[in-house]
Amino acid sequence: MKHLFLLTFLGAALAGQATPLTFRVDMTGQAVGTGGLHVAGNFQATAGFPGDWNPATTVLTDPDGDRVYEATVNVPAGVYLYKFVNGNSWGGAEQPGPACGLDDGGGNLNRQLSLGATALRLPSVGFGSCNPQVKLQVDMRGRTVPSSGVHVVGNFQALAGYGANGDATAIRLRDLNGDGIYDVQFSLPAPTRFQYRFVNGNVLSAAETVPAACGTDDGTGTLHRELNATAAVNTAPALAFGTCQNNTLSPTSYSTYWWNDAVFYEVFVRSFYDSNGDGRGDFAGLTAKLDYLNDGNPATTTDLGITGLWLMPMMESPSSHGYDVTNFKATEPDYGTMAEFEAFLAAAHARGIKVIIDLVLNHASSQHPWFTQAASNPASPYRDWFRWSATNPDYLGPWGQNVWHPRNGSYYYGIYWDGMPDLNWRNPQLKAAMWDASRFWLAKGVDGYRLDAVKYLVENGPTLEDTPETLDLLEEFHDSVRAVNPNAFTVGEAWSTTSRVAPYVTNDRLDACFEFDLATAILNSIASGNPNSLRSQLAVVDATYPKLQYATFLTNHDQNRALGALGGKQDLMKQAAALYLTLPGVPFLYYGEEVGLLGSGPDEDKRKPMQWTSGTNAGFTTGTPWRSVNANYGQFNVATMQADPASLLNHYKKLIGLRKAQSTLRKGYLLPLTASASSLLAFGRVFNQEAVLVVSNFSNAAVSAPTLSMALSTLAPGQYQVTDLYSGQAAGSVALSAQGGFSSWAVALPALAARQTWMLRLTSTTASATSPAKATFAPQLFPNPTSNLVRVQLPANGPAHAQITVYDLQGRQLSSATTTGHSHALDTSSWANGTYFVKVQAGKAVSTQRLVVAH
Repeated sequence: MKHLFLLTFLGAALAGQATPLTFRVDMTGQAVGTGGLHVAGNFQATAGFPGDWNPATTVLTDPDGDRVYEATVNVPAGVYLYKFVNGNSWGGAEQPGPACGLDDGGGNLNRQLSLGATALRLPSVGFGSCNPQVKLQVDMRGRTVPSSGVHVVGNFQALAGYGANGDATAIRLRDLNGDGIYDVQFSLPAPTRFQYRFVNGNVLSAAETVPAACGTDDGTGTLHRELNATAAVNTAPALAFGTCQNNTLSPTSYSTYWWNDAVFYEVFVRSFYDSNGDGRGDFAGLTAKLDYLNDGNPATTTDLGITGLWLMPMMESPSSHGYDVTNFKATEPDYGTMAEFEAFLAAAHARGIKVIIDLVLNHASSQHPWFTQAASNPASPYRDWFRWSATNPDYLGPWGQNVWHPRNGSYYYGIYWDGMPDLNWRNPQLKAAMWDASRFWLAKGVDGYRLDAVKYLVENGPTLEDTPETLDLLEEFHDSVRAVNPNAFTVGEAWSTTSRVAPYVTNDRLDACFEFDLATAILNSIASGNPNSLRSQLAVVDATYPKLQYATFLTNHDQNRALGALGGKQDLMKQAAALYLTLPGVPFLYYGEEVGLLGSGPDEDKRKPMQWTSGTNAGFTTGTPWRSVNANYGQFNVATMQADPASLLNHYKKLIGLRKAQSTLRKGYLLPLTASASSLLAFGRVFNQEAVLVVSNFSNAAVSAPTLSMALSTLAPGQYQVTDLYSGQAAGSVALSAQGGFSSWAVALPALAARQTWMLRLTSTTASATSPAKATFAPQLFPNPTSNLVRVQLPANGPAHAQITVYDLQGRQLSSATTTGHSHALDTSSWANGTYFVKVQAGKAVSTQRLVVAH
């Protein structure tokens, strides 16, 4: 008898710790054969038996004589198929009914179970019979699912054999066909009504918030979904996580988060504003200047308009830079008390400003008590919190530096210098202490972390960066942070090439990383007057990261400041600002960049005091500044630039205001455009049915009558009115083709001046009959992004036949096919990585959607 030749992958259980699984069958009223009672399935080999689907090796017994026979095995979490056998040969195998039997393709029915991370004791079931079956499912399309998976909790778990109710590790849902719908099926011993919630992860803090429209109070004020499981088979609808509706994805579906709506400002507290005259900036000074950053009133235009702050290290440290921490749970005394930090945090939040702080995970100070005890006593419990060697391993660091440093007859590892010994993340006590520190600040109310030097966290001998262990550690960090604040933002410094940075922003490690190659390309292209390197890097970035999940900037505290890099030319600074504040990503502005601070050479000179006025010490302090102010403060300061409508500061204010006002500039995908002049860089930002076309002139001469071409897009065909957002000028109109594109369109504006940037908003003036936004025709692509097969799903209430045509970004047709049903698979395995457009036409209804291929 053949069993299970399809779906054998179901039993390929996930590697991991074995979990007890108890099978139970009720033989009341039935005679047990002389060969005994057995259970067979695709769990047997994993459980240590000679092979799967053997009817004679896994015996069930009834030691208490209640006619319920049991067998317990230990297997890893996974989905398994099984059936009971009365005897020890296939002739005695049960044939469970269709309510609980899964057909293997040959007419043979098997039972199925899903095992999570905790013991499962299946409800007893009559031989050949079915208990009430329950299928729970949730639509996770458009959401990031962590490596720990999707689970369900509720007051049915104990009844179904899954241990205690509310255990978020016990019942894992799976998406075996890759359609984004996660499901699980289990049995109950009797009909019942129960409540449940889905969990995106395996901790209760990640449980969905069920809306009141479909939620039932569990008696504690928490709303749950409810299912009345009174039928033989009970299937809950596949609603979107945290909603009461089906998940209707937009044609350009990808996840965005609060940080995609933010503009961040990087602050070195020591250099921002001194409130007490000691020459050092402090929390009170930062609080006093919050109205400059964002006064909390959207009707005013005097503030810069930022909505996020990144504080460089503000924990206790003996150094001015703060990256050598001596107490991970204390504020730097130079900056003020914990109470003053908390007052600043509250004042920032009151103005709508999110606050993230620098968290140094790689190393501590050599003056930290952990290290001083470890260094003075080899028997200290802190000794293994750092890396030690009896002899000098004698290998160098990534930039040729010494990384092993002598101390008391041994050598310790520190990748930066001997004052910052690296932490040993292989030590569980060290890890626990650092996770505790990270939770401490989240409990204070910070909104996330900027993580320093993330690529150096865990070493493998002389392999010092980008190790698999480092990536694994960041997955743990993600889970630890999200357990406290599910909305916390983490952005990392992995200063490397784009391809090496990308793994840090996948698999639920960090939310974003700084895109150094892009920053370099922006400055180099502007300085050279040639947009080619920036154009190339934009294509690399767009094809590499999860959409929009990277941080854009010009320079930071470790680099020569942007004004110096651009030769002190404010027109080039304005162009640079216009570019990175209209590009995808999460923009970060380094303090003082908006008023032209200079800084190069030693780090201290890249972090000089903020220039507030043209008065003494640039208005930074009434005392002696910790570092001398720049010589250019007389002209380059906040007060002077506030009064000049054409200043760099007011340019930044306008750009930030435009980004905040236009969802397309915050959430739109990147679409390259073709311009008639080689000195022009042109790209589109498209979000739903909105678009902004950005055109920037890298030449030192004006470009007259430029034309633009866009092969295709997800925009609806029809006529669009065009306005330059920056100047407010009307720029004519453009007709979009059936593919959502246009060719050689002349912008109805005066010549594009040297170093000027247009931001052209397209607003539809016609309602096209073939609009892809039409609610009655919204086919879906999933998964998207894809690495292999992608499914085109036509609406269930629409036609079952459609023409599917695929184009590349240049508008070239790659393939065309006619569907023979509501679902059609596209094989992208031979396609190059990049962005494609899939046009689906059924009669007069047309939808064009964007598909990302990333192998």
